[in-house]
Amino acid sequence: MKITERLRKPGKVFSFEFYPPKTEADSKKLFDTVRDLKTLGPDFISITNSSTGATPYRTVDLSGLIKAELGLEVMAHLTCIGHSKAEIRGIAERLKAMNIENILALRGDMHNIEGRPPKKDYRYASELAADLKEIGGFNIGGAGYPEKHPEAADLDSDIRALKTKIEAGAEFIITQLFFENRFYFEFVEKARKAGVSVPIIPGLMPLTSYKQLCNFPNMFSVLLPREVKENIEKYAEDKDSLLKFSVEYASRQAEDLLRNGAPGVHFYTLNRSKATKEILKNIR
Repeated sequence: MKITERLRKPGKVFSFEFYPPKTEADSKKLFDTVRDLKTLGPDFISITNSSTGATPYRTVDLSGLIKAELGLEVMAHLTCIGHSKAEIRGIAERLKAMNIENILALRGDMHNIEGRPPKKDYRYASELAADLKEIGGFNIGGAGYPEKHPEAADLDSDIRALKTKIEAGAEFIITQLFFENRFYFEFVEKARKAGVSVPIIPGLMPLTSYKQLCNFPNMFSVLLPREVKENIEKYAEDKDSLLKFSVEYASRQAEDLLRNGAPGVHFYTLNRSKATKEILKNIR
């Protein structure tokens, strides 16, 4: 089922994000996690791609395998900065052959080219969305940044870029993670005033380890509230208490988002199931 079809039906949408494993042991852990979370009845799951698409078929093959073997609706991430138009068409046709109907159209990180120079066919995700629309047969999603894209001058210019992406073919938006809901609500309000009418699904990720806190500034350009930072530091050596705090914080976030109009929640799972399961139990 295409994601926009599900979004038109009654009820909130819940989805989980995973990344392709690198080892056989990681593969087993991933499938155990996906099977575990399948029991919660997600509306779809998503599979990430490297920031420049250096290994696109890892995402393609995993997406097809999960859909075929586990019967879950899958949205494959696709980055374009490292690909030619011909390569994108080839990847899209392979996704079609695996019955993948949903794609998240992304540019990829310019500063992280994994030893491969960026190609010149694409500069923006909107150009990828336009090509996928021309190829046809896909429900196209795009990324949104409640605290603005790191390269954007300000939120207003980022909203204009978002609108361009939608005009090119994106039919729904999934946001970058955030820890203060005011950013999501302000982002949605600005987008609506700018003429953006597609569904905007918020993305949430509970921080469940001190290591994540240490790596966080290098991974994401989002504000980390004092409450989150202090509690992760406080419970750095107490995994159970840290998990309990993170689940409770994310549950409060999700309940507030859903109560105030969000169409659902997209969970960044980091290929783990425990925190996501507990959050969903709380909000359902």
